[in-house]
Amino acid sequence: MIGAVGATETHRAIETVWKIESARVIAGLTRIVRDVGVAEELAQDALVAALEQWPESGIPENPGAWLMGTAKHRAIDFLRRGTLIDRKHEDLGREVAQREMVVPNLAAAMDDHIGDDMLRLVFIACHPVLATDSRVALTLRLLGGLTTDEIARAYLVAEATIAQRIVRAKRTLTEARIPFEVPQGPEFTARLSSVLQVIYLVFNEGYSATAGDDWLRPALCEEALRLGRILAGLVPNEPEVHGLVALMEIQASRAKARVSASGEPILLLDQNRAQWDGLLIHRGLAALERVAKLGGTRGVYAIQAAIAACHARAKTAEETNWSRIAALYGELAEVAPSPVVELNRAVAVGMARGPAAGLELVNLLESNPALQNYHLLPSVRGDLLKKLGRTVEARAEFERAASITRNVRERNLLLERARNCCES
Repeated sequence: MIGAVGATETHRAIETVWKIESARVIAGLTRIVRDVGVAEELAQDALVAALEQWPESGIPENPGAWLMGTAKHRAIDFLRRGTLIDRKHEDLGREVAQREMVVPNLAAAMDDHIGDDMLRLVFIACHPVLATDSRVALTLRLLGGLTTDEIARAYLVAEATIAQRIVRAKRTLTEARIPFEVPQGPEFTARLSSVLQVIYLVFNEGYSATAGDDWLRPALCEEALRLGRILAGLVPNEPEVHGLVALMEIQASRAKARVSASGEPILLLDQNRAQWDGLLIHRGLAALERVAKLGGTRGVYAIQAAIAACHARAKTAEETNWSRIAALYGELAEVAPSPVVELNRAVAVGMARGPAAGLELVNLLESNPALQNYHLLPSVRGDLLKKLGRTVEARAEFERAASITRNVRERNLLLERARNCCES
């Protein structure tokens, strides 16, 4: 043991250790007790033990191993209690003998390689049997080690709401008897898609917050990146995983340039590219190269990463290869058709061939039901109309976009753009 430190510093250290180690502990426990809810409770017991003991005894030299060992003993006690209850009418002597045979095997099993358990936990937390919002909450709770309060604050919802989602998700998994395993064959691909979707949803909420006073929530971006990198290590031969990591790395590289000192949004073409994080760009491009080597360049995330790479490689906004970006959006529309993809393609076409060409494509989307409450449709239309000198119409579009968005910073930006139309 190392020497004891102040209680405040120790509690802060415990929080850090928990966020790093909790997923491994819960994963190992879930394989043994076969119930993710029970596994989390046992892991929480180990956390409580650390909070009680470490301020007095000091932080262990290997705190992760300490948590795992303590959790292991909790799991053994749990299974012993279950054995006694289930076999209360059996011969006590035979029961004890059997139990002594089970426990050593359990202890050995808890020491197995944790990578497979982590992958199983990823797949169970993101299982399609759960509603999307429940998948997100459970993933952040089990894999991110976030408290319900931290998740609630990140998503601007009541803590009770997040707690209910997590409780409901664990109950659903138990009642549905979802096996703690990595799916095989076609089911693996389908389930992996769900996992990637959850991670990217977390990232996007951090990158462009849907509501509230802040344009960015860096903690969510960082958590999604961490989960993506872990997943890439667990399934290194899956190109779409590397595609998602590449996309998030490159997008995250712009974080500092996306907001002003006062927190106001700065649009992509107006950003100071010297503020883009070169290391994250390098990591993203390297992940994209890995995708190509694995033959996965036509994946949904891989194509989006390739689009992001076009921006990352351009030293100035003027050097952006918009024709290439428009072509990539065309590929994306074939692989994963959606009106949002078409809207983004219209933006790229407008930059490559002129605003009139872009506006023609946007006008085709005006009646699409899926975009009726999507604030970026009138925002894009307003931008194209302004470039064409149709400022009165542009102002109306920016005002319409401002009335739809739920993000305060974005609303202010759109209203400012509307005012600027009058000054043009």
